Amino acid sequence: MLTLMTAIRLLSTLIIAVSAQAAQPALEVTSPLGTKFYALADDKGTVAEAEKRLAANPKNPDLILKLALAQSAVREYRESVATCTRGLAIDPQNAALLTERGHREVGLREFTKARADLERAVKIDPKNMAGYYHLGLAHYFLGEFAAAGDAFHHAVEVAPNTDERINATNWVYASMRRANKPDEAAKALALITPDMKNTEPHTFFYLSLVRFFQGKMPEAEAVPPQPPADNTDQEPELRFDTVAYGVGNWYLYNGNPAKAQEYFRRIVKGNVWLTWGFIGAEVEVAKTAHAK
Repeated sequence: MLTLMTAIRLLSTLIIAVSAQAAQPALEVTSPLGTKFYALADDKGTVAEAEKRLAANPKNPDLILKLALAQSAVREYRESVATCTRGLAIDPQNAALLTERGHREVGLREFTKARADLERAVKIDPKNMAGYYHLGLAHYFLGEFAAAGDAFHHAVEVAPNTDERINATNWVYASMRRANKPDEAAKALALITPDMKNTEPHTFFYLSLVRFFQGKMPEAEAVPPQPPADNTDQEPELRFDTVAYGVGNWYLYNGNPAKAQEYFRRIVKGNVWLTWGFIGAEVEVAKTAHAK
């Protein structure tokens, strides 16, 4: 028979174990290379606050979307997808929820599901730039390069500003080169004129990439420094992954797959598993590994 003190100790141990399990970030995705990627801790309580607001009005699609966005901000992609699914049960024609769900499905490497959601989103809202952009990514990572180029072209057409136009043009060019349509790729690139500038610090590196494609910026100047292995800041890795992938991709369609793989393998050593450059590099490294 347990003494009172023994029972208390056992209960305390159980509470500590449960608390530790609850604090462990959720596993979000296992990459094609076998790496496990996790969510971040909700240190600022943004998810908890969004959940609290939604609890007071549980059928409000705007509050459901805000919770999904809060979850994605801490890399809770599976949770964000589930939240969007909950919202779409209430409002099936909500293009914003479809776009958010498709966006996160791309990050989860569920490209076919993402393509279906994003096709629905742009059909409901033909001016949905984010919908076209992420639809392009879903097609691209599935190897459907011509369809990706078409989707990104639509994103360019409805882009609200120069920054977004430059961003999407980078992907039009990459998609059309991979689709073996160099003339269409060149036409897209020509629309980014020498006088065009970025204004958004978060995406300024896309212009460097476009200038590299145009032959107006050397590779050494275009590619940012690679962050150290213990990097915890997402932005430097986002910049490196994006440009390094674009340059590696350029080597791939210009007949130098070995140099391309050098870039791709450097990228997949990083920590920020949700950048498009990371996912693109991962696809190419996995493809090469499976071919051996």
